Amino acid sequence: MNSKWNEKLNQVTENTLIGMDIAKSTHYACFVDVRGRVLEKAFAVHQSKEGFEAFYQNVLKAMRIHEKTGVIVGIEPTGHYWMNLAYFLDSYGIPLVMVNPLHVKKSKELDDNLQTKNDKKDAVVIARLMKDGRFSYPRILKDIEAKLRNGSTLRSKLTEDLSSIKNRIIRWLDLPCIHPAGRHRRGEYVQPP
Repeated sequence: MNSKWNEKLNQVTENTLIGMDIAKSTHYACFVDVRGRVLEKAFAVHQSKEGFEAFYQNVLKAMRIHEKTGVIVGIEPTGHYWMNLAYFLDSYGIPLVMVNPLHVKKSKELDDNLQTKNDKKDAVVIARLMKDGRFSYPRILKDIEAKLRNGSTLRSKLTEDLSSIKNRIIRWLDLPCIHPAGRHRRGEYVQPP
């Protein structure tokens, strides 16, 4: 475990850290150095190609200003909203890491002793957790792997729906009511009133 932890810390010391709080339409990003100092206050990144391109330009600008050669983006995964960003960053060769949402929740109070939640504050907390090596690497599926995952998910959902429909039909057939043909409970005959 120590060698993995040290590996993460070594990777962090050579790069600028960007913590991002993921949301449905607007993410927030914050640049932090290896000591946890905020280099650039949290700013909005829109969930669109144009928003991601503007974010990439901000990354390049910050790397020039702070004389860094690399950058690591860390996120708190929220539903599926992070996937577009992950594929965008992957296309530019920018590494993406994930921070445990429970760690973010617990660490939030350390800075200002308040439990308040806002996206800008979360971005800073995520970046500071990255500084300590408290992150994991996501597996970004591509090509055939992504298609297989989607197919498997669809099959599981269809199987679940099929079971639900079968159970509903059985429940309808088992209802204690008299059918027009005089049948009751799967083939048993009951005298109509």
